[in-house]
Amino acid sequence: MWIALAAAYGLLKGVRDVMKKVALKKSGTIEVLFFYTFLSFVFVLPWTGEAMDIFNGGTHYLALIAVKSLIIYIAWICSFKAIENLPIGFYGLMDMSRVVITSVMSVTVLGEMMTAGKAIGMVLVLDGLVMLNVAKNSPQGGGEVIKAKYIILVLISCCMNSCSEILDKWFMRPETGITTGQLQFWYLFFMVIFYLLHIVVKRIHIDIRSIYKNYWIIILAVLFVAGDKCLFIANRTGSVIPMTLIKQCAVIITILGGRLIFKEKNTLFKILCAIVVICGIMVGVGI
Repeated sequence: MWIALAAAYGLLKGVRDVMKKVALKKSGTIEVLFFYTFLSFVFVLPWTGEAMDIFNGGTHYLALIAVKSLIIYIAWICSFKAIENLPIGFYGLMDMSRVVITSVMSVTVLGEMMTAGKAIGMVLVLDGLVMLNVAKNSPQGGGEVIKAKYIILVLISCCMNSCSEILDKWFMRPETGITTGQLQFWYLFFMVIFYLLHIVVKRIHIDIRSIYKNYWIIILAVLFVAGDKCLFIANRTGSVIPMTLIKQCAVIITILGGRLIFKEKNTLFKILCAIVVICGIMVGVGI
């Protein structure tokens, strides 16, 4: 079951990444981020009663959940800036860098076993990323000139997301007693606070009308809450490394979305890179 849930998260993530780029064409980065986070929090309010149970013995976990929120707050600012300025297909492939980062962290922090299959899978994923980067600025690579600063933002986002993924697995251990509803409620609660502080400190003007004018934000919030629910449940029984590999099926959606919606170039080459990466996923998971 955890394989299906991880795959569902990956597909929803791919759809979200494409929709983020569409939403960013209608509203500013922080505006989209704030309303996206706020609406996501509104959608988890039905779990308020469950969330309040954390005060019956789990309050010491709130600080760590706040740390997770801070990590995601940083990751999203970096990733949204990158999505706004990069071809979405290229972003989707570069976002796969988190496979290597998360795998290394899961072995060193969580003590997961690095089998030969997982190692070969990681090598194939890296090969797909190297193929993409070697060709990205060449005429044969489709003529998409990519600025290094946006690649750096993607890599920062990948590092932050990898830290969050390790925390997710730690939170979902049976011995913590934390439920999926509690984790979703509290980390979104803290994220809303972080983005509000960002808006106040930076004195950024946001337009409340964006919620209904830019309806993509509403769809993003629904998909985000659904995807995270799948991911947190999968974390109960699945191992981090194979789950991280499976989640990279998101790249299929971002490449196709880039071609169909944004008319991006070099789709066939990106698909070739994705095939190499997907082969790595299949080997790593043992399919």
